[in-house]
Amino acid sequence: MPDNLFTALPALDPRASEQFDEVLRRPGLRIERIVSSGQASPPGFWYDQDEGEWVLLLSGSAALHLAHESEPRVLRAGDHLDIPAHCRHRVVWTEPGVATVWLAVFYRS
Repeated sequence: MPDNLFTALPALDPRASEQFDEVLRRPGLRIERIVSSGQASPPGFWYDQDEGEWVLLLSGSAALHLAHESEPRVLRAGDHLDIPAHCRHRVVWTEPGVATVWLAVFYRS
């Protein structure tokens, strides 16, 4: 992984998978760069993780739906959100044709 989060971004292809790159790992902590360009969680799929996740949207835009909320949250560059462990959530959409770059910090309390 390069030292700049905007270096070596993948080609923008909504048919391809999102790219997940580990930036740092320490006991109880993992940081990933995630790059999306039009991807979303599969229909009916919800993340349910054993660890908390703090996400920061660095570029692009996306909608994230938390299971306990009636409407998805639209995130734009600079927006961040703390998702507690076992809070079911899914990516509704990411902006097509744009590198939507996330910084995800996974932690254990």
